[in-house]
Amino acid sequence: MATEDVYNRISVLRAERGVSRKDLAAALGVHYQTIGYLERGEYSPSLHLALRIAEYFEVPVEIVFSLKPFPRLGSEVK
Repeated sequence: MATEDVYNRISVLRAERGVSRKDLAAALGVHYQTIGYLERGEYSPSLHLALRIAEYFEVPVEIVFSLKPFPRLGSEVK
């Protein structure tokens, strides 16, 4: 059976908006280490947390999370 990896762009979205892990964690009501675990792919969020993260960044959840690796920046077709 295939692994159940969930890929995300949380670190990219945080960097674009100048949001620290601690600030994001505080806004979501989670421990800041949880954000690090999510970003490194060591933890998959609950559906509720995934939707709250997407809502925080004001983007669809598919922009933040994917079952396939995201293309590297600069390699996306425009």
